[in-house]
Amino acid sequence: QVRLVESGGGLVQAGGSLRLSCAASGRSFSIYAMGWFRQAPGKEREFVAAIDWLSSTYYADSVKGRFTISRDNAKNTVYLQMNSLKSEDTAVYYCASPARRYTTRDSRQYDYWGQGTQVTVSS
Repeated sequence: QVRLVESGGGLVQAGGSLRLSCAASGRSFSIYAMGWFRQAPGKEREFVAAIDWLSSTYYADSVKGRFTISRDNAKNTVYLQMNSLKSEDTAVYYCASPARRYTTRDSRQYDYWGQGTQVTVSS
């Protein structure tokens, strides 16, 4: 049974930083892509960033240059470093993984999801 557990969310002032972590268990972590999505109140879930099994990375235009996704295969963990946070980054952030090695921005292609962690950016 695949399990994804996020941590690291919280309240931060605009311009600040947070690092989210997602610990995975239940399958071979290193051979699968991983992604981060977010959902703000009243909005649809949107793609944030993804990393494939070779550590190639992909970002939404809205976070490019501010967020960095990375993975530590020895720890079965994927990270999302978020810098220069803005109020519009406020959302519940979800870690997810598709049953494939390469990434996709389509949330429907992701088979496994964490429970989410709240990020609130105050202006």
